Amino acid sequence: MNQINYKSTSSFEKDLKKLLKKFRSLEEDIEIAKKNAIELYHIHKIDNNSVEPIPNFCTQELVICKIKKFACKTLRGRGVQSGIRIIYAYHVLNNTVDFIEIYFKGEAENEDKERIKIYLREQ
Repeated sequence: MNQINYKSTSSFEKDLKKLLKKFRSLEEDIEIAKKNAIELYHIHKIDNNSVEPIPNFCTQELVICKIKKFACKTLRGRGVQSGIRIIYAYHVLNNTVDFIEIYFKGEAENEDKERIKIYLREQ
């Protein structure tokens, strides 16, 4: 099985740091999402409706995705409808994931498309 190499952008790290104050289990939750969403989708080609490619940002080599089903232990009882979203870039050729953004739907309705564009420019 191929191993995905995970990295984070500095803006993702800032988002995470801010959200960790409210959602203390996030780091652990992200580890679970890597296995149950990202690796299932990209390595095992199993679509459990957790991951959704973001239209207009994807190429053959690079897929920008949103994790929509993300279970956050801090938000008990809400299951995968926690409202936490993660935006990441999957580099097909070298099997790398760059985390771009993490946000809580209560604070932001959608991903920051400008941030994605900046990320893409820096590649």
